Amino acid sequence: MTQPMMAVPAGAPRPWARGLTVLAGLVAALAVAAMAGPRYGALLLIGFGLGIALEGLRFGFTGPWRRMILFRDPSGLVAQMVCIAIVALVAFPLLTANGAELTGAHAPIGFAMVGGAFVFGACMQIVLGCGSGTLVNAGSGNLVSAVALPFFAIGSFAGAYHLSWWTDLGTLPVAVLSGTSGLAVTLAGLAAVAVVAMILAAPGKRTVPGRLWLAALVIAGLAVLHIVVAGQPWGVVYGLGLWVAKGATTLGADLSGSAFWAAPGNVERLEQSLLTDVTSLTDLGLIAGAALAAWWRDGLSAPAKGLSIRGWAAIVMAGLLLGYSSRLAFGCNVGAFFSGVSTGSLHGWAWFAAAFAGSFVGIRLRPVLGLEDRR
Repeated sequence: MTQPMMAVPAGAPRPWARGLTVLAGLVAALAVAAMAGPRYGALLLIGFGLGIALEGLRFGFTGPWRRMILFRDPSGLVAQMVCIAIVALVAFPLLTANGAELTGAHAPIGFAMVGGAFVFGACMQIVLGCGSGTLVNAGSGNLVSAVALPFFAIGSFAGAYHLSWWTDLGTLPVAVLSGTSGLAVTLAGLAAVAVVAMILAAPGKRTVPGRLWLAALVIAGLAVLHIVVAGQPWGVVYGLGLWVAKGATTLGADLSGSAFWAAPGNVERLEQSLLTDVTSLTDLGLIAGAALAAWWRDGLSAPAKGLSIRGWAAIVMAGLLLGYSSRLAFGCNVGAFFSGVSTGSLHGWAWFAAAFAGSFVGIRLRPVLGLEDRR
């Protein structure tokens, strides 16, 4: 008896279209390599890979934290700890052996840093996306993230503009764990978080899905590759602010009043092409990779969110605060937490504690702000 053919979802891409799309991505990377150099073409491909892995394997930060808080489901949080641990196992010896060529995601702990991380944690739960999550969700067709993203970028630019004022409120010296002992402390800290999460898990919630183990391995591998190719850890926030800063200077704005944007390194980046900016390339790759993964899986379909005016206003404001607070906190879940902890910076741990506390507030604020209770 002949089996009926499975229905193809409306808008789902055909095999030849998928092949052409992958080819287009490779051509784009080759074009960047030809114009800016092989290193930058490779970084765009790394961004593609990260976007595909994050969207295709449903790996993130905001959702797992939300599920841990609301449902005591530790699976995503445990996978994050494993992913960071894998990166740390490679990054620590790399940084020790190649200190002149490679740099870690190191920053000081301060009042503004801790406060910024707390605000970021609250706002990422409001928009249901952190730094990388907002890029990935926007690329995959999520309307809320698509609206929040430009305001995130504006906030990142503004936070960088005012950064020196905030850091003058008080910061500690940069503290970094290094060497074998530093790695041991870092791994012990990650294991402790995972164990506590498992202890607090609700009955039947202690299993980590296979896709999350795979995602942890793939993303860790790409993050290590990023350190080797770029000479620095994976980051997100700087590129978004740079886009707005370049737009502002193109329109005639004078940024010399900002200690951050007037710094020689940032002035140089403002004058150079985005094709030579590490974070911009991986950010663009994240968006494109997520779009490819979502289209490959479901086709082009993105239902609009039925939010009230108050809800959309909350999304816009949260987007601005995401960008602004992440600059004060020296990064988002990726640049501060993931890359900070995996390269030994103690500010990464302070960021994690403050942002996780802020997530409790953001989850409670969603109904108050007129946002749907999407779990």
